Amino acid sequence: MQEDHRTEPGFAPQEAPPLSQTGGIESWPMAFTGDGGVYFGVWIVNILLTIVTLGLFTPWARRRTIRYFYGHTLVAGSPLEFTAGIRSMVFGFLLFAAFYIALNVASETGQALLYGVIVAGGVLLAPFLWGSAMRFRLAHTRWRGLRLRFTAGWGEVYRASWPVFAVAAVWLAAGLAMSRMTEDPPAGPAAQQAVSADAAQAPSGDAPSADDEDLDVDEEDEPPPEADTPPLPRPTWAMAGVALAAAVLSLLCFVRLEFNYKRLLIERAGIGGQAGRWKPTFGDFVRIWLATLGFFLATLLALAVLAAAIAGIAALAHGGLSALGASRGRTTVILLVIVGFVILGFAFFLAASPALAYREARMFQLMWNNIGVSHMARFRTDLRTSAFVWLRIRNILLSMITGGFYRPFARVAEYRMKTESVTLHVRGGLEPLVGALEQEQQRGGFGDAVADALGLDMIG
Repeated sequence: MQEDHRTEPGFAPQEAPPLSQTGGIESWPMAFTGDGGVYFGVWIVNILLTIVTLGLFTPWARRRTIRYFYGHTLVAGSPLEFTAGIRSMVFGFLLFAAFYIALNVASETGQALLYGVIVAGGVLLAPFLWGSAMRFRLAHTRWRGLRLRFTAGWGEVYRASWPVFAVAAVWLAAGLAMSRMTEDPPAGPAAQQAVSADAAQAPSGDAPSADDEDLDVDEEDEPPPEADTPPLPRPTWAMAGVALAAAVLSLLCFVRLEFNYKRLLIERAGIGGQAGRWKPTFGDFVRIWLATLGFFLATLLALAVLAAAIAGIAALAHGGLSALGASRGRTTVILLVIVGFVILGFAFFLAASPALAYREARMFQLMWNNIGVSHMARFRTDLRTSAFVWLRIRNILLSMITGGFYRPFARVAEYRMKTESVTLHVRGGLEPLVGALEQEQQRGGFGDAVADALGLDMIG
């Protein structure tokens, strides 16, 4: 029996009227009726049961979380549904666990060949696993009894996955290039002359002297010297250049993979015979990643300026206290400086979080403002990047202060901000569209499929 989430606390389904209707186009804002306190109960139970069962409760925890967020997400006044059974989710979890355990056993036991075979198999199966996950998620998501279908063939999935194999080829080539750079260079004329000089200085003669015999006796009593471990290869600028080039190419490949997968998902997500509409270009993705990198560097620069200011103030305070002979005050200042730099070091560690939030918001805007369902429907979002970044910073600080217990409230707040920024625009009205889809006997959940692929994190 399927759970009815419409009876859960905090759920208030409503047939909200369209926001506006101009020129035969109805506008339906999306809504989220969930509550951080209620989700905290779901989250803490998931955590405790996962710990007690040593991780075996993970599939049930994932399904409970997905159902909670789906059941409280209203698209045109109607909630989403997740209808997947637990058996298939458990089977997938066990397969992943078996792969992970085999990889760790091969690594710990030093079986390099087996480790390489497992990694290569994982790379080859990665596109298949992604395609299977999309088929599974979309096939078990419903909205008003309609279900989305992922119609991409396996050939299309593997062609879209070419950046995965490109990354492997890039690092293989980089490894070979750096291994050649670390080979010992052939001995030159100077080295050969040094060897000849040593040989000329060696004592000659067949009969060993008495001193030599005593030396031999002493050497027999001593334990044999241990073999010297080969020194680590000395890094060079050429090696650093190869590694940097490989890293840049890998980043471009990952950006291309993200673009390929999202485009394939939208264009091959069919509902009622209608295909998804896709407008973003690869250049749009690259620009967002470059802007994210600039945002990250600006954050680091701001932290560096703050660290320099603290160091300057501490130096002035130290000089003033030294002039007054305040040894205790000097010790206090030193301790404050140490604590300040520890805090700044942790701040540097968290510097990537605002940049990632910036990228998430920009990508969310790009996607939801440029996709639709054929000529029948389109989406728009008014999410503000600055507001989302500040919300992420606030959530991180509160999660740190509360030892992680604020995490469910943070997730609900971020999900709500993104969800309620989206508006669905339907040409010709909603009911005629739903009726046409029902007549074609196609059941799909376009709203959820797009949400799951474009950044609405529904799994926790």
